[in-house]
Amino acid sequence: MEAKNRFTAVLEIGSTGIRLVLAEIFPDGRWQALDRASKPVALGRDVFTTGQVSRESFLECISLLKNFMEFLQGWGIMESDIHVIATSALRAARNRDVFVDRVGQETGLKLNIVEGIEENRLMYLAVRYAIRNDLPLFSRANSMILEIGGGSTEIMLLRRGQMVAAHSLQLGTILIDQASRIWSSRVHERYVSENIRNYSGMLSSELDFAHVRTFIIPGFDAGISAMQIGRNLNEHCMIVSREAFSDFVKTVQDYTIEECMLRLAIPYWEAESFIPALLVYKLLLDRTGASQVVLPRVSIREGKLIDLARGVDPALQEEFFSQILASAINLGRRYHIDERHCRHVSRLCMVLFDALLKEHGMNRRERMMLEVAAMIHEIGKFISNSGHNTHGQYILANSEIFGLRREELDIIGNVIRYHRGDAPSSADIYYIALQREERVLVLKMAAILRVADSLDRGHSQQVLIGTVEKKSETLVLHTEGARDLSMELMGLEEKGNMFQDVFGYRAVIN
Repeated sequence: MEAKNRFTAVLEIGSTGIRLVLAEIFPDGRWQALDRASKPVALGRDVFTTGQVSRESFLECISLLKNFMEFLQGWGIMESDIHVIATSALRAARNRDVFVDRVGQETGLKLNIVEGIEENRLMYLAVRYAIRNDLPLFSRANSMILEIGGGSTEIMLLRRGQMVAAHSLQLGTILIDQASRIWSSRVHERYVSENIRNYSGMLSSELDFAHVRTFIIPGFDAGISAMQIGRNLNEHCMIVSREAFSDFVKTVQDYTIEECMLRLAIPYWEAESFIPALLVYKLLLDRTGASQVVLPRVSIREGKLIDLARGVDPALQEEFFSQILASAINLGRRYHIDERHCRHVSRLCMVLFDALLKEHGMNRRERMMLEVAAMIHEIGKFISNSGHNTHGQYILANSEIFGLRREELDIIGNVIRYHRGDAPSSADIYYIALQREERVLVLKMAAILRVADSLDRGHSQQVLIGTVEKKSETLVLHTEGARDLSMELMGLEEKGNMFQDVFGYRAVIN
């Protein structure tokens, strides 16, 4: 049967309003936006003032969502094809769970509150889609992708097109606006400048801002700026020189909200956040060596559409996995891992993973998670060599890796914890807190990592696995080019028990 086009909608509940994009998705993975709509609602002002969504905003959101539902029903959109996501305001709301439940009860919609790292992932997909291959500098030089929302700023740093780090910073236009209502405009700008300086100090340790050549600003503010000063890169993206962007900010930064509405033709609820956002962009741009500002006219809504349209597109998936691994490697470098050893252990893990597909039943994403665990299994040595596995778990629990959800980081943290030492027990609250399926994943990954790590016990990278042979209860690792294997044999003897318990094979070197 010939595949048919399908219609879908993405609703984003943000800090300042609810925004909709309706699209047609084609069988080949292409999509086309058919309609867009937006309505204001003061969720962010509630949450960032009182800590929760007020009753009034609660009811207003429900009413707006019902109106959007009626609109989409007119298009014949099924509930299963309506995807509702929420960002920083609901992430921070104390009554978020009640809000999600009430939305479901009142509208039948399933609301997904995306974490900051997932928001970064969707934005990255949207930016890559908008830029396409029309900006060769993006893959050759260092870049910064930055979007400021009502309650947070999402930032990604890329070195030669590879992800260095992704962060969700607690700096948003609503928070800035609250500061401006308390203080004078001079103190307001100083408040923003000091926040930027503090965050810049942290971020520049991951990528020297002076070496950033492309400054990328997606989203609504980009769209407004682009229409005023940009030139087309393609139909989804505009570009402007650093000087022209800075001049534009200087021109509009003293506009009142009413002047923004009149001169830029934007509604009040968007005008409120426009100047604070531009100020953040300008102050960060000043710290970089960027010669141009790229303005993709996309948002996380387009990122979600790409996710829905591409599905399990192998090429897109592999590119994304490579960015996750690049971010993990950069985290390891921050903690001075022995990178040659970790890369070698990672390669050995992949050989073992592929040889045991039938036995472990893990998928491609879980393969990537094991690869990440292998690359950073020694980060805890930054604190102390003694007990570095538990130190590594602690470091990862307080870190972010682009593209990995918190529950995935928890699994990887446990794999790092158990790549050496005792096996997991019911006394370990971090292990027991995982779901049963996740605990099984930890056992499988940790068992493979233990064997791979033991094969490079001397950190000499001399053991290469040529072939893997299964013999009854023995897994024979036929090595290439190795000489004295005494260190590796000792390591395998010490660390091979979990592997045998999990997979039923005793790993041996031949």
